[in-house]
Amino acid sequence: MSSKRSDWYFRLREHRATLIAVALFAVLFAVYIAKHQIGWTVPVLTTAANKGVLLAVVAMAQTLPVLTGGIDLSVGMVFVLANCLASYLVVGTPLQAAGGVVVVLAAGALCGFLNGLIIVYGRLQPIITTLATGIVYYGLALGLRPVPGGDVQAGLADALTGALPGGVPAMIAVLCATVVLVWLPYRRSVLGRAALAIGSSEAATYMSGVAIGRTKIVTYTLAGLLAAVGGLLLTFVTFSGEASSAIGGVYTLNSIAAVVIGGTVLSGGAGSAIGSIFGAFALRTIGDLLFVFDLEPLWQPLFQGVILLTAVSFGAVRLLKLQNRLDLYR
Repeated sequence: MSSKRSDWYFRLREHRATLIAVALFAVLFAVYIAKHQIGWTVPVLTTAANKGVLLAVVAMAQTLPVLTGGIDLSVGMVFVLANCLASYLVVGTPLQAAGGVVVVLAAGALCGFLNGLIIVYGRLQPIITTLATGIVYYGLALGLRPVPGGDVQAGLADALTGALPGGVPAMIAVLCATVVLVWLPYRRSVLGRAALAIGSSEAATYMSGVAIGRTKIVTYTLAGLLAAVGGLLLTFVTFSGEASSAIGGVYTLNSIAAVVIGGTVLSGGAGSAIGSIFGAFALRTIGDLLFVFDLEPLWQPLFQGVILLTAVSFGAVRLLKLQNRLDLYR
């Protein structure tokens, strides 16, 4: 096998899980478009993108802690808190709205930073820490919005939830910008490589002199930032804020499902936010398929569960094969 061919083979194996998530979404979305009464039109694509990008951004947020072997159960509540904050702050003139956007994103990053501090210096398990802090963040959201309400800067909202020239949904451009500005620099940085090393073996990473504490704090901070991006986008879609624990819980659980479907190993050390994005799109498309096939919404958890179980099973097989290979070299 030539060197170039071997390199392509390695890359395909490395990104196999992501490619499977892309193929799954492509098949589901093709069926959805084929069965839709209107079909491939700008309004249909824009509506699908507006719904799918919200979960995709939260799934990106969940991916970062999972890569380190942790999990963030607070992403849904940070998502809700950002939505409630934005319904107060992202109003007025374009300049005032831009200032509100900065404050909302900073608040999300602060929530993630606090998660990281508690996990690192409190030496608590991420699942316990983020479960507790998520309740606190929901309490803050409820204090801001005891009942649904508020508003958002209409010009900004219309620009981000509409379509660009050529019919491309603006939300897709926002998602691509988020990937370029947050995920790619993180993944290619020393901290990003350290996060993968921590997920593979925290003890070995510590012995190698990697700054584990700093890596985890930055990782959870970025997770909070991304969750806030999702909450901000939700405000642009709904033009209001709502402190709903149900919404927060659904987005948290679906973000974990999207991460698994996207091929990220829950034990950490392997995965990609790109796979999580397409896992999120696949989950959203399942709900749309129920609509076009005129099925009861109660079937959605069943289909999601089957897909999630299948993805987890494939992930377990991958881990088992890797463990068997390691045992051969012992």
